[in-house]
Amino acid sequence: MNLWVCGHHYLVGNSKVSLRDWNGLKHQQTISREVELEGRGLFTGQPVTMRVRPGKAHSGIWFVRTDQTPPVRVAARIENVSKRARRTSLRNGTVAIETVEHCLGACSGLGIDNLQIELTSNELPSFDGSSLPFVQMFREGGLCEQDALREAYVIPEVMRVVEGDSELIALPPLDPKSETLEIAYDLDYGPEGPVGRQTYRAVLTPESFEANIAPARTFVLEREAQELQAAGFGKHLDYQDILVVGPDGPIENRLRFPDEYVRHKVLDLLGDLVLLGCPIVGRVYARKSGHSLNHALVRTIGDCRERELRESFFVQAPQLDIHRVQRILPHRYPFLMIDRIIEIEGSQRIRGVKNVTINEPFFQGHYPGDPIMPGVLIIEALAQIGGVLLSQELTHKGKVAVLLSLDKVKFRRSVRPGDQLMLEAETIRVRKTTGHIRGRARVAGELAAEAEIKFILTDAESH
Repeated sequence: MNLWVCGHHYLVGNSKVSLRDWNGLKHQQTISREVELEGRGLFTGQPVTMRVRPGKAHSGIWFVRTDQTPPVRVAARIENVSKRARRTSLRNGTVAIETVEHCLGACSGLGIDNLQIELTSNELPSFDGSSLPFVQMFREGGLCEQDALREAYVIPEVMRVVEGDSELIALPPLDPKSETLEIAYDLDYGPEGPVGRQTYRAVLTPESFEANIAPARTFVLEREAQELQAAGFGKHLDYQDILVVGPDGPIENRLRFPDEYVRHKVLDLLGDLVLLGCPIVGRVYARKSGHSLNHALVRTIGDCRERELRESFFVQAPQLDIHRVQRILPHRYPFLMIDRIIEIEGSQRIRGVKNVTINEPFFQGHYPGDPIMPGVLIIEALAQIGGVLLSQELTHKGKVAVLLSLDKVKFRRSVRPGDQLMLEAETIRVRKTTGHIRGRARVAGELAAEAEIKFILTDAESH
């Protein structure tokens, strides 16, 4: 089995990270204009209107529940995944977005990086259970190339996740001159029954995805369909709406491909891989994997990526050193909580470092016998890096981000002398006089604290 992808290196800020073109696409993509579809959710059966808007470069893919007051935004990122059976669900607090994988699969296949997807209910429309309606929707909106370069993460080592007799393996690329991702999937329902064993190897390009993977529909065994409907799911569906597989094959339906079942598993996997937040370059082999295992692989790849970024912090020059940080923030000793900025993605995302030493003045009283960095100061560090991020908006140059409110604050682990606090923030919403960011602080890849922070943006000379 030969799976390979490749490209070249870019410089992100001043930090050299191994990045490659994905599917030959050198620039990020969104859509040119707003498009809208209506349908019903696959599991809930609830009617939903789906309105898709173009997204800014580096903003990523966001879902927005417009039926909530105020509207609730959820990023298509692995940290927002909520455990669900037979589907991928995202959550922000108590607000969920159900069955996102077919839409995200279409984004992956077409190379779409940035979108805002608005929904009037908690589940995306299912249509025919494939990605084809989403592909057609995005085509109708017109694919639009953006100025920002596409950045893909190159798998650096073999990564394997296992769940029972199912497994997923991600491997580094073999050929340094290829520009495609290939996925090999081995689906095995055993020798008995109509599904049996099917294998499929996908060489991904937008054209091959649209023709060979996007039309593949979700399927369920007849026994499983009965159990789901007994539990209250999918009661609105009939045999034309979804592939229900009986002893002799699809009931009152026909396959679009002889191996449609395994093709749909590839589609689900592609949709789940989008949750990393960037395209993946490398080889992927799947055997009997489902959403839970897909998510485990994305987390494993994400952890490896974080580790590489941490290691690069020690050897790469900062994008903003302490002198440039001080030109943006009014804070000074002993309250400046950022040592350097490593990476800035436009006005959407930022990463920085706080080196925690025993010389910090707060350790004298917190606590002398067991020094621990106060949680409020970790949140302060996140607020400061959020202020640097908001300063990247042209209209906010010369303004100071003053803390307004905190929400969803959680502390996960203690921070002690010698730790390196890795700070990151992403923009949720920016208006003329207010800003809203989500921040996370990690130590050695482990989440230490997180919060959503709102600011008032005021003129610098007033402070």
